[in-house]
Amino acid sequence: MREQVCVAAIAVDTRPAEIADNLSKIDAWTARAAEAGADVVLFQELSLTGFIPNHPVGDHDRWLRTALAVARETAQPIDGDAVAKLSDIARQNNLLVSAGMLEDAGNLLYNTQVLVGPEGLLGRWRKMHIPMYEMPFYNGGGVPDVIETPLGRIGVNICFDALIPESTRLLAAQNVELVLFPFAADPPPRTPQGWSNWAGIPLRARCAENGIFGVACNYVGHVECAGAEQNFPGGGMAVGPRGEILADWPSETGEPGMLVVDLTADDLRAARGEPEYLYRFRRPELYGGLSHERG
Repeated sequence: MREQVCVAAIAVDTRPAEIADNLSKIDAWTARAAEAGADVVLFQELSLTGFIPNHPVGDHDRWLRTALAVARETAQPIDGDAVAKLSDIARQNNLLVSAGMLEDAGNLLYNTQVLVGPEGLLGRWRKMHIPMYEMPFYNGGGVPDVIETPLGRIGVNICFDALIPESTRLLAAQNVELVLFPFAADPPPRTPQGWSNWAGIPLRARCAENGIFGVACNYVGHVECAGAEQNFPGGGMAVGPRGEILADWPSETGEPGMLVVDLTADDLRAARGEPEYLYRFRRPELYGGLSHERG
């Protein structure tokens, strides 16, 4: 990891299927992050293509058919114009940008987070564990990669993945140093603090048990599609390799906002040199039974 890395986590009020407008908002906020000295910018889950609300009322069959059609029409290929424009934004601001999208992979759709830099696409991560309400829209992805960048070794866990310990451990086994955690969640009470209370427990555990930095941000604003709607409060945090909160969300409920935090290689090295560094105590040879159901 570089000796110091400045990370910006940004919750931006993007909308389903409004890709041009979403890119415009991402562009404007990336410029603000660059002015604040950011080296890498994280936008929330599905920020590029917009989150399709999944709490319908009324005719469920009609909603599902309409929402699925919107998802198919909205999804973008990795090698398409939307990701290319995201790379242009990274190039113009000379930093790395991570944003979420419905990925058109041909016969299947995925909930995907990409990382781009001035030279183009650096990596992509597909959400592995799909909660019930989202199962109609996209499939689960495979083992996540860790990407070697000039800033350090970066990986991603998307929203629900962060609640499953194995998700981050898959990255830690590849010596990840910084994990980006994009969310789209609206736990009660629907406030940034309510989200932090809900997400903070697993996020702090994932960082402490693996000795990593974690930076998270949550979807913000009102979304409507196919007769359904949801309100997201925003929220975000930065967590250190001991599970300590390094920075809290500065914005009000429902308002776009940005968290900026400096992470240092010295802190990572120090945490991994302490008796409480849990990852060193792993015994993988004992864990084979975890992958097999017992009757």
